[in-house]
Amino acid sequence: MYCKQCGEEFSNDNADVCLKCGTKKGNGKSFCEHCGASVNEHQAVCLNCGARLDKEEKKEEAEEPKSKLVAGLLGIFLGSLGIHNFYLGNSTKAAIQLGVSVLGILLSCCTFFSLILPVAMGIWGLIEGILLLTGGIKKAGKGNPLKS
Repeated sequence: MYCKQCGEEFSNDNADVCLKCGTKKGNGKSFCEHCGASVNEHQAVCLNCGARLDKEEKKEEAEEPKSKLVAGLLGIFLGSLGIHNFYLGNSTKAAIQLGVSVLGILLSCCTFFSLILPVAMGIWGLIEGILLLTGGIKKAGKGNPLKS
């Protein structure tokens, strides 16, 4: 393992900082951490050893955790439209809830039976909202944990 800031080899894999430059392990963009070769700041792959260089940047771009309270309230009040699922990143489920509700509303002029569709989506949203508030649902659409 090499320092990404100065290219010095770590004498101990458990070290948290480089002994030569004092940079925290994993920080820096001037050298490949796998072979110590000099790299361009915007390079995605080390030309010397072929290792990926941009994986650390993607970790830093992690999504901000979604709020359980916001998602739960959206589920309770706008659940039939799937707004809470759009907020959480569950796009497919949200689109189904929205589509079924809108279809039911559009067909309600033709038959009374079609009013059951939006009501069913509302009950589904209400249950999910309660589960979000009580901790029954703990993760957002991409598997990120929800914050309190």
